[in-house]
Amino acid sequence: MLYFILEQQFGGIYMIKIIHTGDLHIGVQFKNTSFDGIQSKKRRIELWETFERILKRADENKPDFLIISGDLFEEDYFTMGDIKRIRDGFNSIKGVNVVISAGNHDPLDEKSLYNLIQWPENVYIFHNEKLEKKEFNSLNTVIWGYSWKEKEEKKRLFDDLDNIDKDKINVLVLHGDILNKDSPYMPLDMGEIESLGFDYVALGHIHKPQFLKDRISYCGSPEPLDFGETGIHGIVEGEIEKGRVSLKLIPFSKRIFVNKEIDVSHIAGFSDVIQAIKNIDDENSRRKNFYRLTLKGIMDRDINLDLEEIKEILKDEFYHIEIINCTTPDYDLDKLLKENNNNIIGIFIKEMMKKGLEDPIVKDGLYLGLKILLKEKMGE
Repeated sequence: MLYFILEQQFGGIYMIKIIHTGDLHIGVQFKNTSFDGIQSKKRRIELWETFERILKRADENKPDFLIISGDLFEEDYFTMGDIKRIRDGFNSIKGVNVVISAGNHDPLDEKSLYNLIQWPENVYIFHNEKLEKKEFNSLNTVIWGYSWKEKEEKKRLFDDLDNIDKDKINVLVLHGDILNKDSPYMPLDMGEIESLGFDYVALGHIHKPQFLKDRISYCGSPEPLDFGETGIHGIVEGEIEKGRVSLKLIPFSKRIFVNKEIDVSHIAGFSDVIQAIKNIDDENSRRKNFYRLTLKGIMDRDINLDLEEIKEILKDEFYHIEIINCTTPDYDLDKLLKENNNNIIGIFIKEMMKKGLEDPIVKDGLYLGLKILLKEKMGE
């Protein structure tokens, strides 16, 4: 199993167990993807299923805290029935403290669904006036958090920070951007946060899971949402003590998004293109994940790459496949020179041939240039 471990030891006598997640975006409509209606509905169901799998893991492993660092759901598409389903899920793990800092997709504004129901005693949702703390004395722990009120936030959170009790475990839960100081989405300063002395900083907003300096991490989205979110996705799980953090990224997503390029240069025919696409991954992976494949290279100009036909042939081989054709035809240079001897196309061919077409970089440059020039000539 692939995971990351973040660990520092300085000694300590208190320890808590956590699951850190966020950015589930339950209810998202996938309007900016190429999914059809059926796939969009399936994916929305899968987001609910992953939320319920997280609850099941929490119920089985009994962490002290389930930390949710924002964007639990999509406010624009959520209903009272949906938020009650969330509430009932949290109620099923009564032995686990659930702490939530709302984000920009589920902001805690006046009409927020968070405010319209009574939450179980094990759930605490941070407010939006200032950074606040919630003390859990039996666990010698203080959780700090802040919920967004607007779709964009640039509030300075630490100017009025109360003194941190260094004898307790202190965890900061925020939805914000620590990677871009000019972000409109709660820009955070790495150096400032490091200097504050939190034992762990549980961040949300960035969907790529990553452990940053020392005790700061983005849990990422447990389910990737589009082709901009490739790689492993999951939840962060582990233990926090005073002076010691031991956390793992646990792969948890039902599916992943895969972007790959396929060089089809020197492929003999159409059936070989089909086989090259099938060879991109094993059968189980192909029938489980989302693929976006880019065909590249110099192709025999007589091979017709009809992408819709290719997708139809491969529909039972892939759960989801998108194909982009970035190939360049293998041109008949002698014929092109004869037809374009006195125009820019002919001049371009002659100049590139002087450079030596045995150099693959020169040849690629020639073919890419011809592709553009011939399109312009044909008025495309």
